Amino acid sequence: MRTASGTKAPARPAVPSCHGGGGGDVVRDGKPVVALVGSPNVGKSSLFNAVTGARRSVGNWAGTSVEVGTGSWRAAELDAVVVDLPGAYGLDPLSPDEELTRDLLVRPDPAELPDVVVVVVSAADLARTLYLAVQVLEQPLRVVLAVTMADVAARRGIEVDAVALGAALGDVPVVPVDPRRGRIAGLAEAVGGALAGPAARWPLPAGSGDGDAGPDTETPDADLGKDADPGDDADLAAADLEEDVDLAAADRRFTLVAAATAAATRRTGSRRTDWSDRVDRVVTSPVVGPLVFLLVMWAVFHLTTRVAAPVQGALDTLVSGPVSGGVRALLGTVGLGRTWVEGLLVDGVIAGVGMLLTFVPVMAVMFALLAVLEDSGYLARAAVVTDRLMRAVGLPGRAFLPLVVGFGCNVPGVSATRVLPNARQRLLTVLLVPFTSCSARLTVYVLVASSFFGRHAGDVIFGMYVLSIVLVVLAGLLLRSTLLRALGTEDLVLDLPRYQLPMPRLLLAVTWMRLSAFLRTAGGVIVATVVVVWALSAVQLGGDRSGDRVQNSAYGALAATAAPVFAPAGFGDWHATGALVVGFVAKEAVVSSWAQTYATDQPGDVARPGRLGESLRADFARSSGGHVTPAVLAFLVFLLGYTPCAATLAAQRREIGTRWTLVGLGTQLTLAWTLAVCVFQIGRLLT
Repeated sequence: MRTASGTKAPARPAVPSCHGGGGGDVVRDGKPVVALVGSPNVGKSSLFNAVTGARRSVGNWAGTSVEVGTGSWRAAELDAVVVDLPGAYGLDPLSPDEELTRDLLVRPDPAELPDVVVVVVSAADLARTLYLAVQVLEQPLRVVLAVTMADVAARRGIEVDAVALGAALGDVPVVPVDPRRGRIAGLAEAVGGALAGPAARWPLPAGSGDGDAGPDTETPDADLGKDADPGDDADLAAADLEEDVDLAAADRRFTLVAAATAAATRRTGSRRTDWSDRVDRVVTSPVVGPLVFLLVMWAVFHLTTRVAAPVQGALDTLVSGPVSGGVRALLGTVGLGRTWVEGLLVDGVIAGVGMLLTFVPVMAVMFALLAVLEDSGYLARAAVVTDRLMRAVGLPGRAFLPLVVGFGCNVPGVSATRVLPNARQRLLTVLLVPFTSCSARLTVYVLVASSFFGRHAGDVIFGMYVLSIVLVVLAGLLLRSTLLRALGTEDLVLDLPRYQLPMPRLLLAVTWMRLSAFLRTAGGVIVATVVVVWALSAVQLGGDRSGDRVQNSAYGALAATAAPVFAPAGFGDWHATGALVVGFVAKEAVVSSWAQTYATDQPGDVARPGRLGESLRADFARSSGGHVTPAVLAFLVFLLGYTPCAATLAAQRREIGTRWTLVGLGTQLTLAWTLAVCVFQIGRLLT
């Protein structure tokens, strides 16, 4: 449990109102604003999904770099806007996420506060999660407590009396809920009842204080007396007095939490044998734990490639066949057949949309499998397993969680670093996230590995993800020993959620939420990139008209200019370098750029590349001087390690600024090129 920090928080810029009109992200539309708050792993996100139907909008809160989820809560008793605030153990912020939560709940102007705050607490860990609730109750807020995880508490032989808990806290409305199973009856009614009542400061026990003086409270300096030294001694005395006040307030809160827990809980029997603890002894052990982790990741990536492939083929057949053919026929009837309009629409826009659709199965399977690992509780164990590895580069084990998110997409992985309390740890993690192999690279891996390694393609793909972890460690050690030498280490402090069976309804909701966010973010970028490649390919710069039309285009000239840089790595061919340049905008567009520049159809099933695979094999054989395997491996290594997509760079700039983003960019390019050259040159000598 974290207590008051003992030091006064520095002045912060004004945070926009929850009610709109003040620059905030929440559009009120005349509706009440309900804020959800709670400690990590209490089921707050599940409750948000349950009350909103997973219709979630995510964006940065104005003036900050912290994402906040919003949605609509419509029930018979309620029609409100819901704000899902970042998880916090208390209102004593140790990270940007917690700072935003505090700033939105501790406001000098009551008109800027949420209309109702729903504090989510866990019946299985009541004492631990009530501290935040007590701090929230000290504010002039309408508060409702939602108690989750009664089933976990029952397995521990504990039962929580909601009526007794509410009475112990000063007649606060308390509602037991089970959001994972959609059991939230009574919560909307309680929130509606709170809206009808006044927003008054919760009555603390006699003699207690709230630990936050606020703008109108006298400062401790006033109590020092006229004889106090106006110099440093006075400042130290004031700081000591303020620390004593904060610690005394925290002590009173702990006393109240203990009393409320004792009044509301009772033992219903002996604690059942906890199979979760027995499993943890295996999956978090120093020897078996890492092996289990690698096996789980191997299964995720193999399932992703095998399950998605048939659906990819069906989607590509639909787009490249009936859809493209229908548009060509329609343009022919209006006299635009075989013109630049047909080329733009069919070879540019429709090809780009079709390519994007072929990514949907891969992304959906990946997001679904990661949601299973997350909802089951295993991802938190992965942080424990990797703690020793993370500490070697100066990061806590929980820094692995943003890195895991990065395997899905680097952009939310960068955003997820806000859970780290230390600013330098956040900086290092943001710089390392792009070395995690996002799922956008997966399609390229599948195409290249299937073209060159046949039935061993799955092993090559798995090897790329293992190498991704190795690159994270190497880059972390490099940065820590040079630019971030002052970065220290700390022990892992992490609340492990209980193992539980994933709920299909929630898995589908989370998968769709992440997939739709990817489509909204990447869709425009991908289509625009494909159109630009088509336009550059259409601009002829002269040369041999009987030769390759794309090679003689502006696109071919640009790609050929960069090709000599990669000659030492064995893939100094303009097709390969052009695809890498396109990949700077979006890694998803690499395959489509190859399809365009080779003037062949994009394969419906990237595991069966057909004519595109034949073209790739011919060019790699020529550019590598016959050393195809090391050249292909060098290409994959560079693709893994080089510059992330433009969206990731924008996310990095938002989190750590332009200078550090450029530092990360240079580090990635240098490391990726060096490793690619080493792979090819060493491989060339061995083959």
